[in-house]
Amino acid sequence: MTVTLTMPRPPIEIETAPQPTAAVIIMHGLGADATDFVPFVQELNLDAVGPVRFIFPYAPVIPVTINGGYRMPAWYDILGADLVRREDEGGLRASLQLVHGLIDEQIARGIAPERIVVGGFSQGCAMALLAGVRYGQRLGGIVGLSGYLPLAETTAAERHPASQSTPIFLAAGEYDGIVRIERAQSSRQALEDLGYAVAWHTYPMEHSVCREEVGDLDAWLQQALAR
Repeated sequence: MTVTLTMPRPPIEIETAPQPTAAVIIMHGLGADATDFVPFVQELNLDAVGPVRFIFPYAPVIPVTINGGYRMPAWYDILGADLVRREDEGGLRASLQLVHGLIDEQIARGIAPERIVVGGFSQGCAMALLAGVRYGQRLGGIVGLSGYLPLAETTAAERHPASQSTPIFLAAGEYDGIVRIERAQSSRQALEDLGYAVAWHTYPMEHSVCREEVGDLDAWLQQALAR
C-alpha cells in the first residue's frame, strides 16, 4: 500500500552568512520537532567551509503504534520494540520522498549536491541513512546519530551507485536503551560491507548527544565540506 505523508510546516532555516554554498539538513527524532537541533548552529564552527544553510524539517504527525496510537511527530511508525523485524516500510518510503525533496530543493536553490549533508538523530538518523544512499547524486555526507539503518535487506539493491563515495559519520551511545549499540554496530557493518567509508564513534552516553560528539562531528563536517 502506498503511503503519503506531508510535513506540517516549512522547515526552519538558518544561514551562517548570505549566499550559502553548502547545506546541512538535520532531522529530529520521534516526538521531537525541528527546534531540537537548532542549537547545533552555535555549537559547530564551519567558517572554513564558507556560508552554510542549516535546514531543520518538521516530521509528519502520525499515530505511533508503540505509543498506543497517539499522534505525534514521527518520520514513520514504530510497530514494536524490535526495530528490525517489524518495520513500517510504507511510512519509511513516504518520508524518503520527503527527504529527497528537501535535497532537491537545495540543489534547485544553487547548492551543489556534493556540498549537501543530510543527517539526523534516532528516527532522523534512520531517514538520513535511508535517503542518503538512495539519492541519485553523490552528496557531501550522511550523518547518523544514535540510530540505525532501516530496510537494511533492500539497501544493496536500492542504493544508488552515485552514493558509493559519499562519506558517512555514525555515532552511538554505549548505554543507549532505545537504539542499542549492537543495532548501531550492525548498521555500521552493513554499510561497510557495501563499501561505504564510515567514520564510527561511540560515547559513554544514553540516547542523547554529548559535547565530545559535537566536536567530532564538527571536525568531520569541515572535512566533508572542504572547498
